[in-house]
Amino acid sequence: MSTSLEKKSDEAKRRAREKARAYRERMRAKGMRPVQLWIPDTRTPEFAERAREEMLAIAASEQEADDQAFIDAVSELKFE
Repeated sequence: MSTSLEKKSDEAKRRAREKARAYRERMRAKGMRPVQLWIPDTRTPEFAERAREEMLAIAASEQEADDQAFIDAVSELKFE
């Protein structure tokens, strides 16, 4: 037997699905399509360790000065 709270929850889920469906339809009508991206989770200790290892490798590289000059140059670009 479902409770009043479960009925409200089911109704909220139904409304959310309908709202998402309507949004997807509007976006498709504008010529858009959905894309799902998976990106690294920068909050994990594993990510921090990997970033640290890569930064140390770059710092030890013979091309470090050129690499840093490139980063400095593109960091100053202004996009309007």
